[in-house]
Amino acid sequence: MKSVLLIGLGRFGHHIAMKLDELHHQIMAVDKEERRVEAVLPYVTNAQIGDATNEDFLCSLGVRNFDVCIVAIGDNFQNSLETTSLLKELGAKVVVSRAARDVHAKFLLRNGADEVVYPERQLADWTAIRYTADHILDYIELDGEHAIFEISVPNGWVEKTIGQLDIRKKYDINIMALKHNGVMNLRISPDTYLPKDDTMLVLGDIKSIQKCFHI
Repeated sequence: MKSVLLIGLGRFGHHIAMKLDELHHQIMAVDKEERRVEAVLPYVTNAQIGDATNEDFLCSLGVRNFDVCIVAIGDNFQNSLETTSLLKELGAKVVVSRAARDVHAKFLLRNGADEVVYPERQLADWTAIRYTADHILDYIELDGEHAIFEISVPNGWVEKTIGQLDIRKKYDINIMALKHNGVMNLRISPDTYLPKDDTMLVLGDIKSIQKCFHI
C-alpha cells in the first residue's frame, strides 16, 4: 500500500482515484472545485478543496509524507507547471505530471517532474493500433521502441511449440504468457504448445513485432 497525493480531479484524475482505491492505496485528493472533490469522496482516504499553486496550502498537505504525488491537472498548463515545481521544492519524493504535448513534457521535466504521462496520446496510439488489426487485442507501449502486444496465435503457429518455431531467434521477440478465456498462463518454455483459441502476450521491439505479425 502506498500513500498518494492526487492533484486535479477532472475525468483523468477521477479515474486515477477510482483505480487507486481499487488497488487499496491511501489517497489524498485535491482540487479547487468543490463538486469535483465531492465526486471522488467514495474512493479516497482524505480530500481537500484548495489551490495547489498556493505554496502555503500545498505545504499544509505534508507533501514529504506521500510516496508519490500525481499532478493530473489537464485544463491549465500553467497551474500544472507551478504545482509540479512547488511539489519538488517542498520535498516531494516522486512527482508524476500529466502532459498534453511534448513541449509541455519538457517544461514539466525541467521543473520538477520525475515522470510525465500523456493520457490522450497514449490512448490515441492504443486505439489506432487496436482497431486497425483484427488479431491484436491489446497493446502497451513500454517506451519509444518496445511494447507488449496481446495477439491471436497465427494459423501457422497453431499446435506448434515455441521451441519448434524458434521465435526468439527468428523474430527477436519473446512470448511472455498465453491467455485462455481470460486466464493467464505464465509458465512458458520452449516446449509450450500454442493452442488455436489462445492469445499470446508478446514482448519485443515494436518494429520486430510489426514485421512478424504484419501489423
